[in-house]
Amino acid sequence: MSDSDGKKTLGLRGGSRPGNVKQSFSHGRTKNVVVETKRKRVVVPKPGAGKGGSGASPATDGSRRPAGITDAEMARRLKALQAAKAREVEEAAQREAEEKARAEERERRRAEQEAKEREQREAEEKARRKAEEEERKRLEAEEAAKRAAAAPAAEPEKAKSAGPAAGRSAAKPAAQAPRKADREREERGRGGKGRDQGRRSGKLTLGQATGEGGRQRSMAAMKRKQERARQKAMGTVEREKVIRDVQLPETIVVSELANRMAERVGDVVKSLMNMGMMVTQNQSIDADTAELIIEEFGHKVVRVSDSDVEDVIKEVEDKEEDLQPRPPVITIMGHVDHGKTSLLDAIRDARVVAGEAGGITQHIGAYQVTTDSGTVLSFLDTPGHAAFTSMRSRGAQVTDIVVLVVAADDSVMPQTIEAINHAKAAGVPMIVAINKIDKPAADPNKVRAELLQHEVIVEAMSGDVQDVEVSAVTGQGLDELLEAIALQAEILELKANPNRAAQGAVIEAQLDVGRGPVATVLVQNGTLHQGDIFVVGEQYGKVRALINDKGERVKEAGPSVPVEVLGLNGTPEAGDVLNVTETEAQAREIAEYREQAAKDKRAAAGAATTLEQLMAKAKEDENVSELPILVKADVQGSAEAIVQAMEKIGNDEVRVRVLHSGVGAITETDIGLAEASGAPVMGFNVRANTSARNTANQKGVEIRYYSVIYDLVDDVKAAASGLLSAEIKENFIGYATIKDVFKVSNVGKVAGCLVTEGVARRSAGVRLLRDNVVIHEGTLKTLKRFKDEVAEVQSGQECGMAFENYEDIRAGDVIEIFERQEVERKLD
Repeated sequence: MSDSDGKKTLGLRGGSRPGNVKQSFSHGRTKNVVVETKRKRVVVPKPGAGKGGSGASPATDGSRRPAGITDAEMARRLKALQAAKAREVEEAAQREAEEKARAEERERRRAEQEAKEREQREAEEKARRKAEEEERKRLEAEEAAKRAAAAPAAEPEKAKSAGPAAGRSAAKPAAQAPRKADREREERGRGGKGRDQGRRSGKLTLGQATGEGGRQRSMAAMKRKQERARQKAMGTVEREKVIRDVQLPETIVVSELANRMAERVGDVVKSLMNMGMMVTQNQSIDADTAELIIEEFGHKVVRVSDSDVEDVIKEVEDKEEDLQPRPPVITIMGHVDHGKTSLLDAIRDARVVAGEAGGITQHIGAYQVTTDSGTVLSFLDTPGHAAFTSMRSRGAQVTDIVVLVVAADDSVMPQTIEAINHAKAAGVPMIVAINKIDKPAADPNKVRAELLQHEVIVEAMSGDVQDVEVSAVTGQGLDELLEAIALQAEILELKANPNRAAQGAVIEAQLDVGRGPVATVLVQNGTLHQGDIFVVGEQYGKVRALINDKGERVKEAGPSVPVEVLGLNGTPEAGDVLNVTETEAQAREIAEYREQAAKDKRAAAGAATTLEQLMAKAKEDENVSELPILVKADVQGSAEAIVQAMEKIGNDEVRVRVLHSGVGAITETDIGLAEASGAPVMGFNVRANTSARNTANQKGVEIRYYSVIYDLVDDVKAAASGLLSAEIKENFIGYATIKDVFKVSNVGKVAGCLVTEGVARRSAGVRLLRDNVVIHEGTLKTLKRFKDEVAEVQSGQECGMAFENYEDIRAGDVIEIFERQEVERKLD
């Protein structure tokens, strides 16, 4: 504290005081450091302490200073202390002023350096723009020179335009030299070139702008690199996290989950391990676990189902103004051999029946016919045999009009009734064509009357169903039939939008050796173009070629046009729907989803059986004989029809089991399966290749070829009938009455009998009847006439009989003699 005279009193101060010092490092870096300044302790006596005549007693004065120190000496010391104190304060003030001056100098130099860098960057940017502009002008000049060189008179202009370009190219090193010097000067000013070398190397030079030096990075990439270097120099800047909507299916692979979140796979695996799940990036996790991971990383979950892949196939509602008239699709239906194909043959004016084995249609044929009036009609010719019911059903599902062919001499038959039911189920109008009207036994009225029983009322019977009497042989009534079809089509007002993605139905599919999988498709909506990518059932592909019903290649197929489509990756099922997709990835994804769904469905059906059901089935199978066969057909529809026919063969004792059915030639793999199962191979309109034939001969596998389904069904029935146990039939051949019973040594009880009816044979079976109740059934041990063993004894004669392992016989018992006969059975 101070007295009234303002002088400082003697006292102790802190030994140090804090201060800030800014340290400078290499490369322009600085750092503020807190330091402590050490100070000397100065002892200042109180005023009057050193004055001798101040009135203070000597004893008191002597107690404040060391002994032997005079007042003059004390005053001199105090004066020296005060001078030292003053010098110290002055030095401290001088040091503070110097430190402040140094800090101001550093700040000034830093501002000058930043201004210099900014000016240099602006100069470089200006040089870059100038270089780009010069390059653009040079390219324009070269392009103009090339155009001018096309004309002979433009040679001088070419030389003139080449001159400035050469001058500019010669000036390139000169333009680069200043920038290089600036760059080196800047690096020296920053204390070295290690720090900014990577950033400076990304700058666009004049040589890079003119395309020299090979492939260069893009301008955006170099700007990003410069920005990263600048941020690194200024300090790390946290990038704002992007929150994403992550689509989450029912199961997902860890690497795919990381990809959808745009996170590192290692981070996702680490997070899962923290949750106690030791998984790798290639393993799948369930949706609930994945949802926890997504929320942990700060993203949003969008739950999707696997079936959402099919949302790509959109059902587009066509506008009324986009619809255009299309040809009607007519399906010919009826009983086998009622003349369906012959009728279509007469309409088409082509011979189709001649090409069918046995005159029977084996496949669905699709044809387009143009009438005399110019109307285009699309016909589907379905098989009439009972085995092709499912194929006819598909034909009815894609058709607009059904022409029901009924033979005038045969009238309504079983498959006729089926065709009527299919047409009613499909909800399509029907036209009755009474065929074979030229035959003497033809009775059209009988046909009309029998159709009434199935609720088909023709116009002649005051109904609304058109009926036409036709003859495929003479051509009678064909024009009337076409008119009736045209009239019905006009009433329906059939329209479709051809200007959209195609949609169609597979009428038939087959595996062609030369062309691969081929599908006969009826386009129902839109236009199918060559090169379109499509998905059909569990298969997908790209349209490699389109072939119409005349065997000609076409570029496109519109609504109601049947075409063969090439370019599938596999054989689809007949009846599958074809849809065109935008990309091959979408088509493949949909096909794989459908294939997996079908596998899961089959697996679920197999797993649904309980242990009790399996045991019951195994016990049932013990009593059932099976005939295993392999079926290979030329087309999918035929294979399916044969399998259905095989399933109907058999009863409670025997059945036919189709081990495998497929499309295409018989291969070595089929022979291997047949040998392992002991089954024959049935080929329908297909043959075995050379290696398959050789393997079949070596392993003894039977291969049978058929071209008519009747023969195949009959042969399989005959083979299955051989597995039936023969029926045992009993024939009674005689009766005998026991008169007395004797005991014979070494033989036992012997019955003395009288044969009352028929004959008694030694080899026959016998039953012992007592009061008309059978008490024993067995065989004879001996049959004697007097003392001789005989083979048989006629009626009215006496004999002795002994039973095998049975002696409870009494007088008055009746012996029934019979023989067993095995009768072979056949399947219906």
